[in-house]
Amino acid sequence: MAEQQTIDIARLPVMGEAAQQSYPTATLYVVATPIGNVTDITLRALHLLALADVVACEDTRKTGALLQRFGLNKQTIAAHQHNEREVADKIVERLQAGQRVALVSDAGTPAVSDPGARIVDAVRNAGLNVVPLPGPSAAITALSASGLVNDRFHFVGFLPAKSKQREAALAPLVREASTLVFYEAPHRIVDCVEALMEAFEPTRQVVFARELSKLFEEVHRCALSEALAWVKADQHRERGEFVVLVEGAVAETDEQDAEAERILQILLTECSVKQAANLAAQITGRKKNALYERALQIKGE
Repeated sequence: MAEQQTIDIARLPVMGEAAQQSYPTATLYVVATPIGNVTDITLRALHLLALADVVACEDTRKTGALLQRFGLNKQTIAAHQHNEREVADKIVERLQAGQRVALVSDAGTPAVSDPGARIVDAVRNAGLNVVPLPGPSAAITALSASGLVNDRFHFVGFLPAKSKQREAALAPLVREASTLVFYEAPHRIVDCVEALMEAFEPTRQVVFARELSKLFEEVHRCALSEALAWVKADQHRERGEFVVLVEGAVAETDEQDAEAERILQILLTECSVKQAANLAAQITGRKKNALYERALQIKGE
């Protein structure tokens, strides 16, 4: 067996390159931070955080604790969903004064299902510089380990909390060919799975990526028909933050589309939208939600 090589990270040539990076003043830096494993921080992120005049963050306590783990003691300001517009003006003022401002979220990449987009928009509207520092993203991490072979994905983020709103949000996605990417909180994962099982075919593949990069990381793939049983088989599976991936729809032939459309058109002359969609689903084997959406479109044409 070959002898394991030990590496003195501090002596790696790349460390010198990191120190020579250019970080202009009067710039907002959008910095991705670890989603679990603290060592996933990038060298550029570490260097920029050390240089920043202030760090704008969702939770000053969480970010303060993270910075301390890197040996950094930085001024932080709260920039969360409840004060984002107000703090954006203050950040613009700091940038106009020549400061470097780092924008982070509690974990992952800011402005992706996290606060930050309004701040970036305000900074750009003020004609100031924005530099993204790429790094951890729960969605991309989950996709990379899913094995779902697709060149495209559709990022949905969090579904609405109420069942009717979830149903309405999922209906337009039934025929989406891209891999669907959802975020979900642990206390709503069962409701989420039940909604997905109602909306999509039971044969669709679903991937649960739970606690990514953390101690109890778990990535599980199964048919959607088996999803609820898997979640409920272990109480620990209803804990931790989730990325849920759903396989995209299989492309249907034009002939199938045309036939379903013809049947729906006929039924709508005699039935309500709901009745027409239900009957068309029974006749064609197509998903009821997709037919219902199309029936509404026909009625509105």
